Amino acid sequence: MADAVASIGDGAVVYLGGNGALSVPDLTIAALAERYERTGRPRDLTIVHTSGLGDQRGSGTDRLALPGMIKRTILGHYGMTPRIAAMALSGEIEAYNFPQGVLSQLMRCVAGRNPGILSRIGLGTFVDPQLDGGKLNERTTEELVRRVEMDGTDWLYYTLPPPDVAIVRGSTADGDGNLTMEYEAGWFEMLSQATAARNHGGITIAQVSRVAPNGTLDPRRVKIPGHLVDSVVVHELQPQSLAERFNPAYCGEARLSDPGYPPQPLDERLLIARRAAQELEPGQLVNIGFGMSDGVPGAGMDAGVADQVTFTTEQGAWGGWPVTGVGFGAMVNPTAILDAASQFDFYQGGGLDIAFLGMAQADAEGNVNVSRFGKNLAGCGGFIDITQNARKIVFCGTFSVKAEVEVSGGGVAVHNPGVASKFVKTVEQITFSGPEGVQKGHSVLFVTERAVFELTAGGMELVEFAPGVDLERDILAEMEFRPIIRDPRPMSMGLFADTGLPLAISADGAGG
Repeated sequence: MADAVASIGDGAVVYLGGNGALSVPDLTIAALAERYERTGRPRDLTIVHTSGLGDQRGSGTDRLALPGMIKRTILGHYGMTPRIAAMALSGEIEAYNFPQGVLSQLMRCVAGRNPGILSRIGLGTFVDPQLDGGKLNERTTEELVRRVEMDGTDWLYYTLPPPDVAIVRGSTADGDGNLTMEYEAGWFEMLSQATAARNHGGITIAQVSRVAPNGTLDPRRVKIPGHLVDSVVVHELQPQSLAERFNPAYCGEARLSDPGYPPQPLDERLLIARRAAQELEPGQLVNIGFGMSDGVPGAGMDAGVADQVTFTTEQGAWGGWPVTGVGFGAMVNPTAILDAASQFDFYQGGGLDIAFLGMAQADAEGNVNVSRFGKNLAGCGGFIDITQNARKIVFCGTFSVKAEVEVSGGGVAVHNPGVASKFVKTVEQITFSGPEGVQKGHSVLFVTERAVFELTAGGMELVEFAPGVDLERDILAEMEFRPIIRDPRPMSMGLFADTGLPLAISADGAGG
């Protein structure tokens, strides 16, 4: 490990492989941090990766959160690395947040020595230069994204510095450095990162769990050719993810008869998931986001409709059961695993029928914030890539912050309205642009435990409310704007059953 990281110099641009808690080259990252603590080198690194590598407990990129070690971060997500997020918020480092899919495609672009990419992903959001340009603090000044016009259409032009070092992850390497990923839950951007380092005169360090003799690897399984690899670090106890040692169902080594979702009590979280799951229709291609929305597959399974749709994750998996919690991004029983850039080609091109995502704030125009609020910096992750072209979007979240509500067979009782409304006059940061969604004609719903709203050309409209709530006291008085109210209907009583969601409940919420 020490030999592998010894040549990384001051000011280096370092691309890190993996995604979230999955396939993190954690031992090598730890060696890099140990070298800095011991020698004070390398300093002023630029760290680039598509998602927050970590478990929120100090692993992954957070190991590098040492004074003077990092100069700049260009990340898709900060939520799994609270120490790095704190450095970005305080202005201790330069910090950018770009859409995860755009970063993934940028790495592929850098590998081909192209100067940047044109994309409409991010228009109208905080990464648009007309707003923040993806910059997270005043210390961050360089423009890495520009708004340009081509043939009468506005685009965003993204650029990314090429890597001096790529630190990637695999399962097996042979003596020539050929790399397979048979035990990984995804391929992510590993090949693009290694190619980019090679083509720009940099080095690639690959962390694996074992070494095989030359000539024994199945070439169909080799994801990175050995010519792109300079050093191999062997970690015999390398975990599949930071969440669990190994699950063979994540990589096709075994198939499970059940995804193993834990039983959920009848509370606001289950109610939101059940109501959101009513939007599932047979044959749909579905994305499930991190957080509140990850309960939708389980609710759909209870309803008997989950096996009639195809779930996908932005990390590249298709056709299985999305994993919840820290292991998010993996899939139980996937039928296919793509590299992340190709998955985002599909998403950004409008391939998704429906996406279920979280919601921290929403305003009267239908703008949504999930990336930065108060002292919290989560980052956008794949949220912007997913929401800009999905045909239907269902945002899931509790109605307010730290409310006390009781969900029972009779409906919802609000005992304490909460400390802050999520339906605000103006969101702190625009991660989804409501006006852009209206212009594209997308169907957009906001599902909470008290009410359901729909985005219309005139703004947010209240379309459903939970039995048991007082419309004025529990909903309207707790919003910083007044929604359109025409003919809202009660949420279906079947949603409040103690057991699984009844099959008789129709998608319009009127059945039961």
